[in-house]
Amino acid sequence: MQVALTAIAKSFGKETVFRDVSFTLAPGSRTALLGPNGSGKSTLLQTIAGALVPTAGTIEHHLGERLIPVDEVYRHVSIAAPYLGLYEDLSLRQAIGFHARFKPLRSGLVPEDIARIAYLESALDKPVLHFSSGMKQRLKLALAILSDAPLLLLDEPASNLDAEAVEWFRQLLRAHAEGRTIVVASNRQAVEYDLCTDAIEMARWKG
Repeated sequence: MQVALTAIAKSFGKETVFRDVSFTLAPGSRTALLGPNGSGKSTLLQTIAGALVPTAGTIEHHLGERLIPVDEVYRHVSIAAPYLGLYEDLSLRQAIGFHARFKPLRSGLVPEDIARIAYLESALDKPVLHFSSGMKQRLKLALAILSDAPLLLLDEPASNLDAEAVEWFRQLLRAHAEGRTIVVASNRQAVEYDLCTDAIEMARWKG
């Protein structure tokens, strides 16, 4: 997927988070958005995902030659972020199944595969509510990376992960990166974005 941002700005009331953001994510590109907490990384990532409407400017998503209508963008985007919740009242088996109804899994995968890959197979019938923070983060990352979406957005993916789980994430992302447009927002933890070949500093667009 190609994503083109032209003179994008986003404000909440009198606060301008960023302004005059212009760049293009080429199909298959791997880009890091870098900056400290509060720099606007998450807001820009949600704007790229189509979840937030920019205050000014335009954003276009293309699959091949086809312009994706704004109300269809979500179908082609997979995202994992600390602020996005899980279906915590459901068991893991139910949560993965529910997710797969709206965001198909990558070819050949079934819900049990997601649990196995995330090292959660022993918790298939356990409510997600009772997972540790690390288990929840592994589930979020597995659901995002293993969904069949051409645009993959990851916001601070190493959050709540120990060193072993960080290495698991890096290997999983590398195994499923081919042919996808990937954006990783990070406060400069290199292990989160070492697969990226381009980096964008958020400071250049502060209001």
